[in-house]
Amino acid sequence: MPRPVTLFTGQWADLPFEEMCRLASSWGYDGLEIACWGDHFEVDRALNEPGYIEGRHAILKKHNLKVYAISNHLVGQSVCDHPIDERHKGILPARLWGDGDPEGVRQRCATEMKDTARAAAKLGVKVVIGFTGSSIWHTLAMFPPVPPAMIDAGYKDFADRWNPILDVFDEVGVKFAHEVHPSEIAYDYWTTVRTLEAIKHRPAFGLNFDPSHFVWQDLDPVGFLSDFRDRIYHVDCKESVKQLNGRNGRLGSHLPWGDQRRGWDFVSVGHGDVPWEACFRMLNAIGYNGPISVEWEDAGMDRLIGGPESLEFIRKMCAIEPSAASFDAAFSSGN
Repeated sequence: MPRPVTLFTGQWADLPFEEMCRLASSWGYDGLEIACWGDHFEVDRALNEPGYIEGRHAILKKHNLKVYAISNHLVGQSVCDHPIDERHKGILPARLWGDGDPEGVRQRCATEMKDTARAAAKLGVKVVIGFTGSSIWHTLAMFPPVPPAMIDAGYKDFADRWNPILDVFDEVGVKFAHEVHPSEIAYDYWTTVRTLEAIKHRPAFGLNFDPSHFVWQDLDPVGFLSDFRDRIYHVDCKESVKQLNGRNGRLGSHLPWGDQRRGWDFVSVGHGDVPWEACFRMLNAIGYNGPISVEWEDAGMDRLIGGPESLEFIRKMCAIEPSAASFDAAFSSGN
């Protein structure tokens, strides 16, 4: 049975949920990875409003779609982050921002992530995708020099804040898939290793594989899949391209998406540097049978063109048949 191809609604949250469903269905998507912002999926209403869950399912059924996962990146980001500032005010509901006291924001967001697990279970999905935030990301430049104890404390802070959240995920039978991403506690290969060690490899915490943030860091996404095969709980397909010319830097120079002076940027799937065929061969090799979710994000293309175009590309990748030859090719590429 082919893997379902879904559309992540995070970049479409300005549209009403029903319109988002109409578009995704008209393009031929099998379902959605629903964002917990805009009006797409509201955790507090899901838990407290009679008929809310049934209403979401009715809209999905009307458009012949299924939901395979929900995502709460924005709230998860605020569980561990330091500093908490106006950036977080801009992404959080007023009820979670409150008076803006940083520790109060972190605690309210931790409670919301517990409720996200409960809402996911009520909706009938088994995976929540998101970020964790990080109290030590701001030390990345390494100057002033960072004492090892400060990094140790960062991973302890992550474990202390997320283990109680993961307890609830365990209680309700839902897993959390962390997106390895700059600004998070796990943002590359070795920080992913250390993050899993910090929580003693508990099964409730896995990974959302999104290779777009690997290629501009010069990481091997195929090898990542091979090494973390037992932790790949969800797959997002987003594309990035390096634009290095001696002036453009990898860190982006505080320039907005789409600015040609950036050293890398997001482009429509299939137009960048991700080795998609090798990635899909490795997904076959490790036995991943879950949904493939398109996370479309391209400042230089109309999304009404990019959404269906991305689906067409991913359908071709999903058609790569698992075989002994493809397994050999995948492992050869990843090691």
